[in-house]
Amino acid sequence: MGFAVPRGGVGYFAPEGFLPELLRELGAVEGVLGRLALCVAPLAHPVAVRPITVFPATALPATVLPAWAQNIWHDLRVIPFTSIAQAATALKGLGPRWALYDEHLPRRGRARLIQQRLRGPSSRPLVFGDPLPKHPLGSWTLLDDTTLLASPRCSSPFAHGEALFVEDKTGPPSRAYLKLWEVFTLLDRRPRPGQLCLDLGSSPGGWTWVLHELGARVISVDKAPLDARLAGLPGITFRAESAFAQDPQAFGPVDWLFSDVVCYPERLLAMVRRWLDAGTVRNMVCTIKFQGETDFQVVDQFRSIPHSRLLHLAHNKHELTWVCIV
Repeated sequence: MGFAVPRGGVGYFAPEGFLPELLRELGAVEGVLGRLALCVAPLAHPVAVRPITVFPATALPATVLPAWAQNIWHDLRVIPFTSIAQAATALKGLGPRWALYDEHLPRRGRARLIQQRLRGPSSRPLVFGDPLPKHPLGSWTLLDDTTLLASPRCSSPFAHGEALFVEDKTGPPSRAYLKLWEVFTLLDRRPRPGQLCLDLGSSPGGWTWVLHELGARVISVDKAPLDARLAGLPGITFRAESAFAQDPQAFGPVDWLFSDVVCYPERLLAMVRRWLDAGTVRNMVCTIKFQGETDFQVVDQFRSIPHSRLLHLAHNKHELTWVCIV
């Protein structure tokens, strides 16, 4: 293995394809197992953030979730064992439900025999609106044929941080709606019926569709048209204009601002700051989409905005979701 696993340390689990981004964010690590980066202590950024509880049923340390970590393995345990039954018993003694991470193992049969003796994560996708799972989910892997690495307390109640939903195949005009479903589920916050939402860069209307289904009043802005299924629906006002040309003072108070627009991160940051400076919007959810290389400087500037957080959702690609909840 070539490194010492930090007992009681922390493991940060990267989204598929984004381990380099996570390692850049973490800095020094003790070692890496596949997509799992191991650290002696939690990462802490010197900025004031409002914690977002992604699993309120479990008391987790008040640490900053790195943007490129899809799950955090807290309180790492290194557990020697001599048999499959002994390994399963040791894990059961630490928690009721377990998810196996084995994609980095050269041989997976032994690990899967252990997992068969454990209660695993639910295989049923979420229906949007369902509450988060009530019971904690631990994560584990093998260091070798006789040693477990386990975390009984993870930041996500979903296996590897992947929140999957029963998809709507007929209503939304694009699959972008899944990002909003995921962020609303993790935050346990969403627009209430009658609240005013501004969806900037909305075409073809995946996010506008979600907001309309929640009963919100939606002002949908894009130079390209909305999908025909949304055009003209009551509660949706469409403006065939640029998302970046909107004057915050022209709208009055806005409850939620959303943007999934394709643009360079610097341009999105400038737009966000203009709205924050105006003081007319309470809550914001925006997708930072990277063109080519990840712009870590812009990521840090978004991170420094008070009361906000950066997340890599299971439904994000080479992008981060920035949320500012007041």
